[in-house]
Amino acid sequence: MEKKETKRVSHAPSFVHKVTAPLGNETFHFILGLGIVIFSVYLLLAFTSFFFTGAADQSIVDSGNPADLSAVGNHVQNYAGSRGAQLASYLINDCFGLASFFVLAFLAVVGLKLMRVRTIRLWKWFIGCTLMTIWFSVFFGFAFQDYGRNLFFHVGGLHGEYVARWLTSQIGVPGVWLLLIGTAICFFIYLSARTIVWLRKLFGLGFLKRKKRPVAEADTVATQPAAGDIHFERTYKQAGEPVEEPVEDPEPIELHPHGGEVDLTFEPAASEDLYTPEPAKAEEPEADDAVEANPAFQVESHAEEEYEGPELEPYNPTKDLENYHFPTIDLMRHFDNDDPTIDMGEQNANKDRIISTLRSFGIEISSIKATVGPTVTLYEITPAQGIRISKIRNLEDDIALNLAADGIRIIAPIPGKGTIGIEVPNKNPKIVSGQSVIGSKKFQESTYELPVVLGKTITNEVFMFDLCKMPHVLVAGATGQGKSVGLNAIITSLLYKKHPAELKFVLVDPKKVEFSIYSVIDHHFLATLPDGGEPIITDVAKVVQTLNSVCVEMDSRYDLLKAAHVRNIKEYNEKFINRRLNPEKGHRYMPYIVVVIDEFGDLIMTAGKEVELPIARIAQLARAVGIHMIIATQRPTTNIITGTIKANFPARIAFRVSAMIDSRTILDRPGANRLIGKGDMLFLQGADPVRVQCAFIDTPEVEEITKFIAKQQGYPTPFYLPEYVGEDGGSDLGDVDMGRLDPLFEEAARLIVIHQQGSTSLIQRKFSIGYNRAGRIMDQLEKASIVGPTQGSKPRDVLCADENDLALRMNNLQ
Repeated sequence: MEKKETKRVSHAPSFVHKVTAPLGNETFHFILGLGIVIFSVYLLLAFTSFFFTGAADQSIVDSGNPADLSAVGNHVQNYAGSRGAQLASYLINDCFGLASFFVLAFLAVVGLKLMRVRTIRLWKWFIGCTLMTIWFSVFFGFAFQDYGRNLFFHVGGLHGEYVARWLTSQIGVPGVWLLLIGTAICFFIYLSARTIVWLRKLFGLGFLKRKKRPVAEADTVATQPAAGDIHFERTYKQAGEPVEEPVEDPEPIELHPHGGEVDLTFEPAASEDLYTPEPAKAEEPEADDAVEANPAFQVESHAEEEYEGPELEPYNPTKDLENYHFPTIDLMRHFDNDDPTIDMGEQNANKDRIISTLRSFGIEISSIKATVGPTVTLYEITPAQGIRISKIRNLEDDIALNLAADGIRIIAPIPGKGTIGIEVPNKNPKIVSGQSVIGSKKFQESTYELPVVLGKTITNEVFMFDLCKMPHVLVAGATGQGKSVGLNAIITSLLYKKHPAELKFVLVDPKKVEFSIYSVIDHHFLATLPDGGEPIITDVAKVVQTLNSVCVEMDSRYDLLKAAHVRNIKEYNEKFINRRLNPEKGHRYMPYIVVVIDEFGDLIMTAGKEVELPIARIAQLARAVGIHMIIATQRPTTNIITGTIKANFPARIAFRVSAMIDSRTILDRPGANRLIGKGDMLFLQGADPVRVQCAFIDTPEVEEITKFIAKQQGYPTPFYLPEYVGEDGGSDLGDVDMGRLDPLFEEAARLIVIHQQGSTSLIQRKFSIGYNRAGRIMDQLEKASIVGPTQGSKPRDVLCADENDLALRMNNLQ
């Protein structure tokens, strides 16, 4: 009883925790940030007024008499009152002079950071504002030490004047100028590495040489590609043993028959240790991030000339989240029984039963080998001369009966070998943990564009593939056989290898519970419609709209590839990173998009052709533009997996099914009906399927991974797909009330006319408003004849040529 009471008390929140708990509340942060912003505006008012009223208030403020300053009739003329005059006099006169305005800028940035208005790197602002405050204070104090004596305030503050006098006495006037110039150059290098490029051109007189160079030669040089793909460093934390040398593939057990007896020679199976890279830090280049991540541009259809961008370092698509850390291996669970072991008694018993069963039907074998996997053992037999393969294939059920095992599968013959394979389930199967495959050296050192690791083969090798080369995957299997775990393995392996700037997911979950765990990473990895709905699409109507929106994105990307004169997304992104595409023409960095659909059969039953048609379009065309699909169903029937779907999904994953006809529907051959379940699957891509034991990644492990990602800085919004307007969604403007115009109507109209681009997402992004409100403003603009009707994926035509034309139309409205 005492232990229970002690345990209960130990979990009770302490007084300190109760007091400090509200400090972590988001509402408290917003109120605190708002207060800081208001205080910075108050200081700005005090500083501005100080330059006009400071001379008159100087005697009152310098007296420092609290009674005079607190009195109602203190005769202080500063617009911010006596306290504002005191603060302005202290910061400007006694501290940093005109450089004190950087203090106001930093306070405003801190307030906006707490309010989460914008994504801000606070430590960079702190360093930058601190260095600029000190530098400008010394600069003004040194430059105006002879000219500011007649002013009522110190231009550089007392700090700047004292430091300038001391430096002048130590290194002289020329030395101070050189010191100021040198520190300024170092600061510009800190802000942007392209400063080095400018300095090299300046010191090497590159601007003179470029003028003398012929035009043809200059064009030739400009079209040469710059640095290659950007590699991102990952550091995986794994406690335990040091890295061992990679082991070779495990050799099979050789079972040599000698008459009626069999001799067994065994070499232990090898397992792959977790990969632990050497700790290293590589500085990633900081590029000028003037290009937005997700603009909605329309590229002209005509061919454009080769763009010669400014001589800058390669564009870094990850700069917005440059402090992003990839998930660590220790977030995943380690199982004690995932090491490969061999039960010699079980192997000898199975070997004897296989030999006796074949001999009872008059089939002699010359050799037998066994390869032990995590859940299945493959016995390779070499039949004697004159034995037909079909005779052995027909004995599948008899061998299963004698071995008293379910899931016997005969491979006759094994491709590339002159043997016949008999796959027998192990009595004590081993769990293939997600940690063992994702932490393997093969996965960590892979150079695939979209690496996906599924599990381990019969030979205990880590099985993985590149989703870009598949390019779409069909997953099928009966209920409870491991489809959801397989989808988790696919998504998790991509989360471990790709940066949020490189990959986006569109998750469709009609069951509403399978993918809900990924909703917390919506600002990192998820792509949604711009209507502010749930990040995981569960409503059938939203599914149809989302898939059609993906088709619009696909068409838009093909327009960009056509304008860039490239054939696929890899060439396009490489060209954009090397700054050979003009962002003003609508070019942008394209992340890969992976569409994952669970319970595809339910969507077909409820939506039918409305779902199948966009999926077929995406499957047929989207490979080149980096859009890939993974669909899963538990009903692999011909009315669900139609011929159109099968023709465009060459890569297929089959978990256990109940009937042979279902296996033929998925794989065009039997075999999936002979699997043992619990993650046992066949992967088909090409001629022959590969048997794989899927890695077990449980829900708590996925939850830890998503929490690790969600705690880090993300983008302000999810990746918005382009808006889609259906054939029946024409411009019906009868219900638009022009008598109640939106308060942002005039500003939005001016924005549209200035940019000459009628896009709802442009209004939404510039004014930071929701999609519905931006759509209503666009409808009002259309009814006012400022923009034209919708044109599908293209922006609306702007009917006003300039602001004068807009002013006339606005007057007519009034």
